[in-house]
Amino acid sequence: MNATIPKRLPRREAIKWVLAASATVSLLDWRGFGAPPVMAKGYGTDPDLLETYNAGDLWPLTLSEAQRRTATALGDVIIPADDKSPAASGLQVVDFIDEWISAPYPEQQHHREIIVNGLTWIEAESAKRFKKSFTALSKTQQQAICDDICFAPKAAPKFAKAAAFFSVFRNLTTGGFYTTAAGWKDIGYVGNVALPRFEGPPPEVLKYVGLI
Repeated sequence: MNATIPKRLPRREAIKWVLAASATVSLLDWRGFGAPPVMAKGYGTDPDLLETYNAGDLWPLTLSEAQRRTATALGDVIIPADDKSPAASGLQVVDFIDEWISAPYPEQQHHREIIVNGLTWIEAESAKRFKKSFTALSKTQQQAICDDICFAPKAAPKFAKAAAFFSVFRNLTTGGFYTTAAGWKDIGYVGNVALPRFEGPPPEVLKYVGLI
């Protein structure tokens, strides 16, 4: 099974994702292969979202094409396509993750090291177990690896760091996915939708507050 990477999102859209998404993850200690620090200064407090940004305009992106393929395949294990919504790859969540971990801020730089090291571990574990790249594994084989790291409290000690990585990656994947229109639709979130006409609060509400 080979993972394919959709065409990259415009950076303006990916940066909007970074601003909108809130990934609630604890700061986990992960040291290993080590990702180089991000030296860019960032976009400040008032980014111009009407501008069309190109790669490198704000900060260099982190993931190589091989890492993007691994991240894409892993994202689709976490959020596969179903009859309600596309898979994570269908919404180009990998672009959000790449943008997020490339941003020059403390939380994102911490996640950058976790994600880069974790993707390296995933590929090494795939080669160890199945003699293939993670992207070439069957869904069953991919899930077998993920089953060992998907719930940190029950992960074996030897998988503790990998489980910490999976927790961060899963939160980023779902954070990106569910800040898109398709993600909102998947969970039934309506948001601000214009009504054909305003009819006011229903009578039972008005009665409850003593207005009728």
